[in-house]
Amino acid sequence: MATAYGPDTRDHKGSGTRGHSGHTGQGAGPQGQAPVKHFLPAALRAPLEARSWRELLHVLLSLPLSTAMFVFAITMTSVSAGLLITFVGIPLLAVGLAACRGFGVMERARARGLLKMDVAEPVRVRGKSGGPMSWIGAVLKSGVSWRHLLYALLHFPWAVFTFCVSVTFWAYGLAALTYPLWKWVFPVFVGADGIQLYRDRTHAEYLDSPVELAATSAVGLVLVLVSPWIVRGLLSVDRLMVSGLLGPSALSARVTELESDRGVVVDTAAADLRRIERDLHDGAQARLVALAMDLGLAKEKFTDDPEAAARMVDEAHGEVKVALQELRDLARGIHPAVLTDRGLDAALSAIASRCTVPVTVEVDLDARPAQAIEGIAYFTVSELLQNVSKHARATRATVDVWRTSDRLMLQVTDNGRGGASASAGSGLAGLTERLDAVDGVLVVHSPAGGPTTVTAELPWRG
Repeated sequence: MATAYGPDTRDHKGSGTRGHSGHTGQGAGPQGQAPVKHFLPAALRAPLEARSWRELLHVLLSLPLSTAMFVFAITMTSVSAGLLITFVGIPLLAVGLAACRGFGVMERARARGLLKMDVAEPVRVRGKSGGPMSWIGAVLKSGVSWRHLLYALLHFPWAVFTFCVSVTFWAYGLAALTYPLWKWVFPVFVGADGIQLYRDRTHAEYLDSPVELAATSAVGLVLVLVSPWIVRGLLSVDRLMVSGLLGPSALSARVTELESDRGVVVDTAAADLRRIERDLHDGAQARLVALAMDLGLAKEKFTDDPEAAARMVDEAHGEVKVALQELRDLARGIHPAVLTDRGLDAALSAIASRCTVPVTVEVDLDARPAQAIEGIAYFTVSELLQNVSKHARATRATVDVWRTSDRLMLQVTDNGRGGASASAGSGLAGLTERLDAVDGVLVVHSPAGGPTTVTAELPWRG
């Protein structure tokens, strides 16, 4: 069975693959742009790319900036530690930590501009009361502040090493590559035939023949080609330091994510309430009001025109049936009783029976997940099958549900026209947000012409 991201994600329903994005073409550029074709391979064009020169500039700036941060951090820490026996040392240490956070702002901006690395700003320090003592206590208790101090101490030796290695490779590479252009300097100003390789009392060896000039340029070319990759490898450590020490902590990032998910859940619940209110007001309520009016008219005609009254009562009886059906549909949309009583297998089969195309349902679960997860799975499949009925122009569809490790997997496939997208504003985008609120994932693979495969992952919570 095809999935949203390539081959079958199941091995007899025993394993699954989690993905966070839809299918993309090989080599596709950002945001679906066509891949950029280059005449030269990456190894040869690296010295000419702007990225390589930005990274070299980052290395060159790191040495003076890291030196200043290191000197400040050592001085501030030493003076503060020496003054801790007095009251002055504590606020001085807090001010020093705040200054290190200021250095962190500069380093994140430098990484954003030169390394194209966007690191989120950590949570700001706020005192509980807003006073100076409260602020000092908050700074000293903030792990982010101490991580900024650690960055200032650790980055200096690494910046020295990176500077020496990078400048050495680039300088020797460019010098050797261009050696035939500036060899004339030696006989004119130094009194030698070229770069001296060896000398003893009776013999000296210089790089002055055409073959030696060509070999020197070849070695320089190799060094120039290798230098960008060496710098790039060294800067991977800088990237780790910036993201690990200057960014928000994993706990803080998780809190931010949960706050965002909570907002999505609240908005979804509010939207559901508005939908229920609208359905009641425009549907069953309006129909019941009309029914009451018809029964009132029938009551008035009961003595004068019994036949007309009987017809009106008969029509009202039909309206009652329609209103009851609407109320049942509305109640089923809130939380179907069959889901609570019999689980996903029976509930999804009931949804499939109401779909406009034949649907094959296969549920392979040895237990029931938590009610919240079960409800989200039910409504996800319900929404996807409604899309199949309204938009897919399909002749058949399949629904597969299985468990793999600690994930509940859902997959809905149809043979319709394809072209479905989870872009902003679509119903699939709303499903993506709803699943993301519980750490779920929705992956859509729907090429033009079909078929469409939508795979959803939910955490398994028993």
